[in-house]
Amino acid sequence: MKRENDSLSIILDSIADGVFTVDNEWRITSFNKSAERITGFSHKEAIGQYCYEIFRTNVCLERCALRETMETEQNIINKELNILDKGNQEVPVSISTAVLQDNKGKIVGGVETFRDLSLIKELDKEIHEKYSFHDIISKHPAMIKIFRILPDIARSEATVLIQGASGTGKELVAQAIHNLSPRKEGPLVKVNCSALPETLLESELFGFRKGAFTDAKRDKPGRFQLAEGGTIFLDEIGDIPAATQSKLLRVLENKEFEPLGGTATIKADVRVVTATNKDLQELVKLGQFRNDLYYRLNVMKIDLPDLRERRMDIPLLIDHFIGTFNKKTGKAILDVTEEVLNILMNYAYPGNIRELENIIEHAFILCKGTHIRKAHLPSYLFEEKTSVQAKKSIQKLEEEHIIDTLHKCGTNLTEAAKELGIHRTTLWRKLRKMGAL
Repeated sequence: MKRENDSLSIILDSIADGVFTVDNEWRITSFNKSAERITGFSHKEAIGQYCYEIFRTNVCLERCALRETMETEQNIINKELNILDKGNQEVPVSISTAVLQDNKGKIVGGVETFRDLSLIKELDKEIHEKYSFHDIISKHPAMIKIFRILPDIARSEATVLIQGASGTGKELVAQAIHNLSPRKEGPLVKVNCSALPETLLESELFGFRKGAFTDAKRDKPGRFQLAEGGTIFLDEIGDIPAATQSKLLRVLENKEFEPLGGTATIKADVRVVTATNKDLQELVKLGQFRNDLYYRLNVMKIDLPDLRERRMDIPLLIDHFIGTFNKKTGKAILDVTEEVLNILMNYAYPGNIRELENIIEHAFILCKGTHIRKAHLPSYLFEEKTSVQAKKSIQKLEEEHIIDTLHKCGTNLTEAAKELGIHRTTLWRKLRKMGAL
């Protein structure tokens, strides 16, 4: 028996993951060398102690994973949580649990294995910080270029027009502009102009005075007054009617307006940021949008590419949404399968980033394991015909973008590298690999 125990100890000590076992009274009965390294407690200090005194997690008192397994006999696989080591430093770990049974099948304790995720979390953080800008996730050159100029745009008082299809992240860009601006301590008031009827939009934006119409029983401030000292974000600006366009133009030119039914002029100390999924220039040509208002709004223009134009961001966004929904749902989903990744990489995304987020949320509802599989995806993904563009690989898309940029810069490597947001040497290596040099 002693020889068997010695052999078991040697095996456990050779494992990179921490392992400990407990009896039915929750006292630690074995503690391997990796457990010592990760927790900082020695084998001698751990043996005989209650597990929650040594393996101190952020769920010990609420929902102990090992207790849950011993009560339900259901194993837990790769659940992420934090422990406090001997020096009271937080360590992120991934744990798995199982019951221990004797020869008759009676439960005599439990076993828990745990993996130190510190290095993985540090790498994730480094990647996230490199490719994340105020919750906007991207490594696409066009988006990196936006990241670079956004702080300068935010520090100015210029009116900003954000143009992009629905679901491309226009509201996130507006939020970033406000957060980076000198007005960040003031309010950010958001208005979806397409969601309000024409009869209500003007009063919502500029307010009204008591008696202005039948139901006006009291004065009501508009969104411009509520945004005083801060920023107003007018989404779907292309949908505002002609009468409201005139009043908005006055605010932009003179920084003043009059509430509906009022005579006194109100000064507006407000930064205006707008967004649209329509081509405002085309609306101007059709006589549906004022030319003078368009030029007032278009002082600084930010064009957001569709998700199908930045497919290299899809894996980053998937990881981001998995992390977000893990926190919301308490699940421990690790990733998508390679088959799912291929499906998501080859889909056309008419709904852009918002649609990808909805797809991952749908999968979270159905997924019971650690990986999202094809069966967890919405069925419409397999009914849609993907375009030729959608089937191009990330590498192919990157190569095309590099060649286009190089042509645009007159084959000047220095200028092209600057435009692409990479070092000149990196560009040279990529071109050589592509066979373009």
